[in-house]
Amino acid sequence: MNKLFITSLLAISAIVIGCSQTGNVVDPPVPTAESTGNSVPVGGDSFNVKFETSKGDVIIKVVPDWSPRGAAQFKELVETGFYDDCRFFRVIAGFMAQIGINGNPEVQAKWRDRKIPDDPVIQSNKRGFVSYAMAGPNTRTCQFFINFGDNGPSLDGQGFSPFGQVIEGMDVVDSLYSGYGEGAPRGAGPDQGRIQYEGNEYLNRDYPNLDYVIKATIVSDELAAAADSKEEPAAQDEAAATTSEETTE
Repeated sequence: MNKLFITSLLAISAIVIGCSQTGNVVDPPVPTAESTGNSVPVGGDSFNVKFETSKGDVIIKVVPDWSPRGAAQFKELVETGFYDDCRFFRVIAGFMAQIGINGNPEVQAKWRDRKIPDDPVIQSNKRGFVSYAMAGPNTRTCQFFINFGDNGPSLDGQGFSPFGQVIEGMDVVDSLYSGYGEGAPRGAGPDQGRIQYEGNEYLNRDYPNLDYVIKATIVSDELAAAADSKEEPAAQDEAAATTSEETTE
C-alpha cells in the first residue's frame, strides 16, 4: 500500500483518534472544545513508564525535551490510571499499535476534549517511537501509538511528534494481536465511536482477542536502566524496520 494512501488514512480517520468524539463510520465533526492552554510546560527530566500488558511488560522512556506538552499530558494520564485496562484496539501489522480509549465511558468523557497544542516534531516516527494520534492540528488528547517500522517519511511532516521510545519489550509490542486489522468501516476491527460510548463491554463481547494494558505506572530510572542494558533501543533495530507497502492502511 503506498505512502500517499497511508498518509490520507492517518489524517482522515482512525487516527481521528485524539480521543475526540469520533467514530469511523460517519466521520462526525471534531469537537470544538478549546485547548487546555497554549503555554509550553517546562521540559524537565525524562521518566519511564511501565505498561504491564496481557502479552508482557513494555517500558517507554518519555523525554519532555522532545515534546513537552505531550509528555506532560501523558504523565498525568498515567498517574491517574487512565491507561489501566485499556485495549490495543487498532493494531496493524508493519505499521503501528494504537491504544488510548478508556474502557469506562464516564472516564473517557472527562478526557475526550482535553486537547493540547502541537509540539514541534524533533524526533522521527521510527520503530519503537511513540506519538499521539491526531485528527488535525492541536487535537492530541489521550490516544497514542507505537511505530512498528520507520514511518517517519509519511508521519513526521503531518506533525506527529514522538514524545517517547520503547526501551524494553518491543518484542511484546510486536506480538500484540493484529487479527482484526483496520477498524470499521474500512476493516473488521472495532468502531472507535462505539468504544467511546460503550467501552470495554463492547470490546470484550465483539473483539475478545484484543490485547490490553493491565496497569501503567511510572518506574524508577534504575529499573529502566537495567532494561536498557539488556535491550537496544527499538528505534535502532534496523533489521525489524519496515518501510514499504505493508505499513497498512
